[in-house]
Amino acid sequence: MKFGSVDDPGQVDFALPEDHPQTETVLNENGNPGDLDIYVGCAKWNSKDLKDFYPKGTSDELTYYSKQFNCVEFNATFYNIFDEDQVKQWHDKVPADFKFFPKVNRYISHLKWLNDIEERTDDFIDSIVHFKEKLGTTFLQLRGKFRPKFFDRVQNFVEYWPEGIPLAVEFRHPDWFDDEGVANELYALFEENNIANVITDTAGRRDLLHMRLTNNEAFVRYVGANHPTDVSRLDEWVERLKTWREQGIENIHFFVHQNKEKKSPQLAAHFIHQFNEVMNTEMDLPDLKRSEGQGDLF
Repeated sequence: MKFGSVDDPGQVDFALPEDHPQTETVLNENGNPGDLDIYVGCAKWNSKDLKDFYPKGTSDELTYYSKQFNCVEFNATFYNIFDEDQVKQWHDKVPADFKFFPKVNRYISHLKWLNDIEERTDDFIDSIVHFKEKLGTTFLQLRGKFRPKFFDRVQNFVEYWPEGIPLAVEFRHPDWFDDEGVANELYALFEENNIANVITDTAGRRDLLHMRLTNNEAFVRYVGANHPTDVSRLDEWVERLKTWREQGIENIHFFVHQNKEKKSPQLAAHFIHQFNEVMNTEMDLPDLKRSEGQGDLF
């Protein structure tokens, strides 16, 4: 994912900003420090992008991937709405505890700009429900030019979205967070409808680190810059998530991208290792030693 890429990552201040003042309140009111579901994965399982991740002779990439990570940020649904048989095939290839986190179809988000999309939304939902118990949070990503003047479309979409299917939303236009009045109205809408506020961490758009949770879910899209700072940034995220767990976070969904996806699996593995060490959890570590060419990260 090249969104927010910069020419010289070494010049960027990657420190995470302080939490929004209401984040702790939301977690205290909606969470439980004793409960935690943690899912960590990459954005895709395509071998053309995840260079050298798959051992030579791997016959089924999804089957192998799902034995290394417990989830995937599923971008294929952005481009197509798949029939029941295809979704069931994916469902049946992965372990019982694996989850797919599908991206809302681009016709809804990018072509129609959330306008007059009820029928297409129904079609999309009728497809993804066949992931059944392996369906994670669905996420809606909006165009960079999608401004707060379209707030009513967001509200209509959120209120139309069915209960029981978790939803997260990613905004890219800065006015959604820079304008305090707009931001507060948006946060209230999300809190009322139990919608997660996606946090995007990428080098060239530090403004998207709003650090404002709106329910008991942290949905984080982390974009490494193919630079040594990728590792220290992940370590800082582990510390922030530790704070959120102490405040009551129940659901952590963390997806690792890079501007060039070559080492995303290794970065995700590093994050899992650090998370286990700091949080005393027991997530399985991917067996990258069996993959070809998995040397040092940088």
